[in-house]
Amino acid sequence: MGLITRRNLMVAGASLTTLALLGCKKQDETPDIFITRQGNKLMLGDNIYRFVGANIWYGAYLGADAAFGDRERLGRELDRLKAIGVTNLRILASSEEGPLKAGIKPGFRTNESWNDTLFVGLDYCMAEVAKRGMKAVLYLTNFWEWSGGMMTYLYYTTGKFTDMNDPEHPWPMFPDHNSDFYRSEAAISLYHQHVRRIVDRTNSVTGKPYKDDTSIMSWQLCNEPRPGVTPAILEKTLPDYYAWIDDTAELIRSIDSNHLISLGQEGTAASNGREDVFIRAHDKIDYVTAHIWPQNWGWVDGKNLTGTWAEGAKKVDDYVKQHIDLAQQLDKPLVFEEFGFPRDGELYEPDVPTTFREDFYNIIYQAVEDSVENDGPVAGSNFWAWNGEARTSNQDYRFRDGDTSYMGDPPHEPQGWYGIFDNDTSMHKIIKEHAKRITAE
Repeated sequence: MGLITRRNLMVAGASLTTLALLGCKKQDETPDIFITRQGNKLMLGDNIYRFVGANIWYGAYLGADAAFGDRERLGRELDRLKAIGVTNLRILASSEEGPLKAGIKPGFRTNESWNDTLFVGLDYCMAEVAKRGMKAVLYLTNFWEWSGGMMTYLYYTTGKFTDMNDPEHPWPMFPDHNSDFYRSEAAISLYHQHVRRIVDRTNSVTGKPYKDDTSIMSWQLCNEPRPGVTPAILEKTLPDYYAWIDDTAELIRSIDSNHLISLGQEGTAASNGREDVFIRAHDKIDYVTAHIWPQNWGWVDGKNLTGTWAEGAKKVDDYVKQHIDLAQQLDKPLVFEEFGFPRDGELYEPDVPTTFREDFYNIIYQAVEDSVENDGPVAGSNFWAWNGEARTSNQDYRFRDGDTSYMGDPPHEPQGWYGIFDNDTSMHKIIKEHAKRITAE
């Protein structure tokens, strides 16, 4: 697989005939059966399951019958996504309300109570996903601060917390402190309480238990769980990190034997590049994931994409290849379930061009297509993220408590940074054409 540029993307169209012969079933309307794993393939019945996906973390929020919800918009966004070929969604299924400045409010829970309105919002969202023949990955907590997550569980149990981007607690104090979660029986117990509540839930809209819902592709333990950043802390944390993964996977399987289980890890970026950690972490996990963030990881300069993209693109290509190789070693499917890139000039308005973002998406999509053509382990991808019709009302592009115009860019990030808007026609075209190339006509 070579590095893909705008100049040689046209070559991909020549592979359409080959891909159509690979037996991929067109998935506009998916059968009412569970997705399973056979070796390094995801299966939908007798057919290999491959997909184009998106992240839409705020699905339960739009689905809520409350002032902060908007069920009509949820329907419009799902219809827009389906129209461009998206059949798989990654959705937040937890949020822990606490003291973190960027944490979304309301949450699914506080330390004292549950917010049933949000649980019903998730029920409604999943009912709408199922109506459209789509599949969803539901992640059950967050390593990062924007939905409360592990740090808030630590606050619930210890009364102490470190906030991200706190000048008095600079990087990497937040992720290093967060590693205490894996060593805290009390914090994990509260997290497992939520896991049980979701996995063993019956959808109040459809009347179907979640464990019997074929529109769920997998339960995901966490968004981007890291065992710390500082090498000594990471090494100290690893036994507890592995135990948390294994124990939670076992808990979910004890409740629900129908669905796949994923971890939600970024890949080797989660452990300072260590492949041994990635391999061990997925021992009891059904498929592996990789997230790709060239700007966040310092591979490109958003204000100088012209001067930094060429080198950044090589690093993207290498990271993609590395994780395909790791998936082959593990004989498990691979999903590129997060990948994001700024608009030109790192500007946030919907009318700003997406020249370099298009190149970036083409690298990821070409890797998926090459894997399909070569019978490789890549099952699909979920871009980060879908903004749809949302527009910020704040001149500084920052999310405020009480804002309800949810974007794919979560509350801790500039609104419009990475998300795709409903008017991003050039991006829609790339996504739609990719969808056509990995599914049979």
